[in-house]
Amino acid sequence: MPADPLPDPAALELARHLHAELCAKWKALRLPASWTPGHPAPPVEPGWQAASVPPSLRRRRAELIVAASDTAATLRGVQAGADAVVLDLDDTFSPRAGNLRRAYANFQTFAAVPRPFLTRVRPLAHREGRVSFDGQPAVAGLLDLAVYAHAFREREVVLYLPKLDSVPEAWFWKRALELTEHWLGLPVHSVRVCLQIETLPGLMNAEALLHALHTYAYGLNAGRWDYVFSVVKHLGERPEYLLPERARLGMQQPSMLAYALHIAQVCHRNGAQAIGGTAAVSLTGDPGRDEAALEGVRLDKAREAAQGFVAAWAGSPELLDAVRGAFGADAPLPVPADHHGTDHAVADHLSAALTLPKAGSIPDVAVQDAVSVALAVFGAWLAGVGEVARAGRSEDTATAELARAQLWHWRRRGVLSEADYLRWRRAELPDHIPAAQLLDALVCSEHCVPYFPALAEQMFPED
Repeated sequence: MPADPLPDPAALELARHLHAELCAKWKALRLPASWTPGHPAPPVEPGWQAASVPPSLRRRRAELIVAASDTAATLRGVQAGADAVVLDLDDTFSPRAGNLRRAYANFQTFAAVPRPFLTRVRPLAHREGRVSFDGQPAVAGLLDLAVYAHAFREREVVLYLPKLDSVPEAWFWKRALELTEHWLGLPVHSVRVCLQIETLPGLMNAEALLHALHTYAYGLNAGRWDYVFSVVKHLGERPEYLLPERARLGMQQPSMLAYALHIAQVCHRNGAQAIGGTAAVSLTGDPGRDEAALEGVRLDKAREAAQGFVAAWAGSPELLDAVRGAFGADAPLPVPADHHGTDHAVADHLSAALTLPKAGSIPDVAVQDAVSVALAVFGAWLAGVGEVARAGRSEDTATAELARAQLWHWRRRGVLSEADYLRWRRAELPDHIPAAQLLDALVCSEHCVPYFPALAEQMFPED
C-alpha cells in the first residue's frame, strides 16, 4: 500500500474525529441512492433562505476548475486573473501516482496566496484505501474536508459538494461541517458550500437538498455531463428509454434546458446563487477553430446568464475571459427568464426534464467516439492524469462516465451487440491493456456500475 498521503498530523486528527463520529451514519446511507420516476421529493417548509455568499465570491464571474494536484496550472490561473480557483479532487483529478499527497500539500501552499480558493471534495461513495481508521478505509470526502478545512481555517472555508442524491446525504454533510467548525474553533455556520446538482435524484430533490444545508449552502451548481450520466444510469434499463448519443444531448435540447432552468429557479426562490457548468473546450492553436470554440463558450454562458446563473467554471485559463464576459458586472442575482416559481411550474419543469430525446438507432461514429473517449480517460486516469484533450474537447471522469454508461445502455437495449462493441474496442486497444479491461467490465456488466473509479481501484490497485 502506498504511504499515508496526509501531510499534516493535525489534519489527520480532525479526519479521525470525523470518522469516529460519522462512520455509523455513513454506513446507514444508501449509496448510491435509488430513485424511480414519480418518486416525490421531500416536502420543504416555507420561509427560509440560503446562507449568505462568501464575501470574496460576491463579484466573481469565472471560477477556474483545476486538478488539486496540478500546481503549475493553478499558478497559471492565478496569474491569468481567475476570479476564484476550485482545487478539484473529483472529475478532473486522479488520486493515483502520488497526486493525493501533492494535492494536500497544495492546500497548504495556496492557503497563503491572496486569491479565493475553493475545493471540490470527492463523492461520499468513494473510499480512500491508503488511509484507514479503526481498520476501515477512510471516506474520501471526509478526508478531503479535514485536510482542506485545516489548511484554510484562518481564511474562508468554501467547498463544492458533488453528486448529492438525497436529503440524508445532505444531513450527513451538515453534521460533518458542524463537527469541523467545532474542532477547528470556527464560528458556527461560517463554512460555506455550493451543492452540485449533477444527478437525476439530485435534480428532483434540489430544493430539499438546499433546504437541508441552507445554514451553510449559498448556491447550486449545474454539472451537465455527470447529470446525463446519472440519467442513463437511472433510466437505462427502462424499456421506454433509448437515449441517443452525446451530440444530441446538448444544453439547447428541451430536457436539458428544463434541467438548467429548474436549478436557477430553485436558487431564485430561496436567495441562493446558481453557478453554471464548465466551459471545457480544448484550444488547439488553430486560430479559426479556437475562435469558433470561444464563440461557442460565449453563447453557452450567455444562455446560462439569461436563465439566471451568475457565474460559471472555466476549464483552463484561456477560457476565463469568454466565461466572464457572458455575465454582467453587477446584478448579483439575476431573475430566471421563466420565474413563475409556483409549485405547478416546478412540477412542469421536472416533468420536462424527464421528457428525453429518443433514438431509433445509434450511428457507428457515436459508438466509436464513446469507446475512444472512455479508453482515453481510463488510460490517463490509471496513469495519474485526470483530464485529456481530445478533438477540441477536454475529457475527464464525467465524460468518461457518460461514454461508458451509454455503451452499457445501448448494449442492454439491444442496439449494440457485445460482439460489435468488442470489435470497436479492439480497434482502439487490445484485450490485455488495463483501460480496455476496465471498459469491458463496465460495459458488459448486468447493471450500470455506479462509479468507475471505485471499480478501477479494485481491479488495478496501486502497489
